[in-house]
Amino acid sequence: MLGTLEGIVAAIAISLLALAYQNADPPVYELRRKPGTNVFRPRSPEHPDDEAFPGLLLLRVEGRVFFANVGQIGQKMNSLADKAKPRVVAIDLSAVTDLEYTALKMLTAAVERQRQQGVSFWLVSLNPGVLQVVQRSALSHLLGLDALHFNLELAVAKYQTSSLSLGGGNR
Repeated sequence: MLGTLEGIVAAIAISLLALAYQNADPPVYELRRKPGTNVFRPRSPEHPDDEAFPGLLLLRVEGRVFFANVGQIGQKMNSLADKAKPRVVAIDLSAVTDLEYTALKMLTAAVERQRQQGVSFWLVSLNPGVLQVVQRSALSHLLGLDALHFNLELAVAKYQTSSLSLGGGNR
């Protein structure tokens, strides 16, 4: 239908639009732990026995986090936090490949907002590139080292230990 050059340009344009669409609305999952394991998976009616931790909201964001999708991610996270009313929000960033400036500003604002409501904010499983970006930002100073965790299992263990020491237990 089109000439060779026009066909190539049209294919590139369609591919770019498809890529932009895929990146504009990345998933944000509430996580639960498969009983008796260290496997964390999205909350699902197919796994009603997966463990939740009262007062701890575990979230996982997937993909690149940047100016075009940070608003969508923020809305999803706020919605989940509003429903859960947690004492701690722990975000698993193991599936985040890139975190750019706008996303850091959003996370910083979220941390400040959550702190005003008495909620702690933790980052978990940062890959080396994302960790470097966070460490060079104001977010790192705002959070402190105690809010960065190697993996979800260690974050849950810390939460359970701190919850017991505060008299909250693991209801």
